Amino acid sequence: MRVRVDPGGRVAGALSVPGDKSIAHRWLIAAATGRGVSRLAGLPRSLDTRSTATCLARLCGAAGPALEAWASSPVVADERNGSTWNREASTLDVLNVEGEGRSGLSPAGSALDCGNSGTTIRLLAGIAAGAPFTTVLTGDRSLARRPMERVARPLREMGAEVQTDAGRPPLTITGSELVGIAFEPDVPSAQVKSTVLLAALAAEGTTSVREPVRTRDHTERLLEALGAPLRQADGRTELDGPFETGPIDGRVPGDPSAAAFLVGAAALTGAPLEIVRVGLNPSRLAWVDVLSRMGIVTTAATDGEEVGEPVGHLSVAPLSAIRSVRVPPDELPLVIDEVPLLAALAVHAGGESRFEGGAELRVKESDRLAALVEGIRGLGGEVDVEGDDLVVGGGGLRGGTARSAADHRIAMALIVAALAAESPCEVEGVEVADVSFPGFVPLLRAGGADLEERT
Repeated sequence: MRVRVDPGGRVAGALSVPGDKSIAHRWLIAAATGRGVSRLAGLPRSLDTRSTATCLARLCGAAGPALEAWASSPVVADERNGSTWNREASTLDVLNVEGEGRSGLSPAGSALDCGNSGTTIRLLAGIAAGAPFTTVLTGDRSLARRPMERVARPLREMGAEVQTDAGRPPLTITGSELVGIAFEPDVPSAQVKSTVLLAALAAEGTTSVREPVRTRDHTERLLEALGAPLRQADGRTELDGPFETGPIDGRVPGDPSAAAFLVGAAALTGAPLEIVRVGLNPSRLAWVDVLSRMGIVTTAATDGEEVGEPVGHLSVAPLSAIRSVRVPPDELPLVIDEVPLLAALAVHAGGESRFEGGAELRVKESDRLAALVEGIRGLGGEVDVEGDDLVVGGGGLRGGTARSAADHRIAMALIVAALAAESPCEVEGVEVADVSFPGFVPLLRAGGADLEERT
């Protein structure tokens, strides 16, 4: 699907975003592998979270029917606020999951398809490592290119047998009795940290993970809220195992990474915007600091908490000009998911912006460095890659045609950038936005953007 973007519209008002898929993955896994009946509300209907639910349905007997029904049921997008709902359900996005604990896990019988979701394959590897059978985790062509030794290595140290295909999926894991380890990842990664912590729930003794750079802490907040013996200090997280989690009762906060695209759209179109009921976890808001340096003023206010996660509203004020920015290598891991959006904004700055040390961007859903260069140039902008640095020239976009590279964040970033182009733009392959943000295009249109979907 293509979208034609005509400049001149505005994205304004009070909008909401889908539930945070990073949180949803973790809640689904904890609910299905813990003990008791969990009530999960506001789960995002993204393709990634459906992949997690579908895989868990085949591993967890009692939880299986509910998970499979939720993952396979059709949804529609609400153009008023971007939310999604189940056509057939009698209640809005509520999933009851009956968990039987780790003793309720059983072999899937064939490979589990994780789709395009790196979070699904890596976090489920932590669960499979402690299960007394063999599990094969695979995915689509894009996922098959992503590095997996970063999770395979610590799981082997804990006692599981893990095979990869030259460091890539599929992952073949034969679970075992696990033991705690002290682990320090080579690359800052919340997925790797979470894989180890989920495996630690089935391990004897203490497992510790020391991070060279702080990453998002959704797993730690969830485990603490569920009473796990977890300690954090000086960049180190320790967990005493084995420990079995209990049920969850909560509503998933809105995704702050999704909110970033709306904030960027409002900033480029000079409109005031408020995003309601969004997650305000500090480990997910480093992009707000970068926006501040670009001259984009946002205000966050916490209204409450859901299973250890702060929730509130986020507003952005109109601005007259965007400033160029430098994001150094030690900061870039904190905004790794928002780099496409930040680059889309930097295109419209008055000077050159640099995003440094972006090697990890090459092994996401696409090579995002290459995809951003091709996409921004296709829309008439100046951008280049120097080593692992993304260099955005600024000066705006002339207009043109670009492709999403089958990457949801690239698709959304190019659409946002096109809102302030000199001439109309077309972005191809935008249906991939459903991976993380179902209803993205209708929501922008509802907020005032001039978008036309074409087949």
